[in-house]
Amino acid sequence: MAKIGTYISEAFEELKSNVTWPEWAEVQRLTIVVAVFSVLFALATWGVDEIFAKALAGFFNWIKA
Repeated sequence: MAKIGTYISEAFEELKSNVTWPEWAEVQRLTIVVAVFSVLFALATWGVDEIFAKALAGFFNWIKA
């Protein structure tokens, strides 16, 4: 159990001393970029899903007729 505690404390020390953290303004800018691309990707996925759903419905209606 002591090894786990040592590992965790060393990991936190590594994060405090050796990691270069971005500035707050950069974090905000990149968060907005990720949010915008997430919405765009969701809309693109929804659009493709709608197209395939209509194509499959048309195909099955064609087979049924």
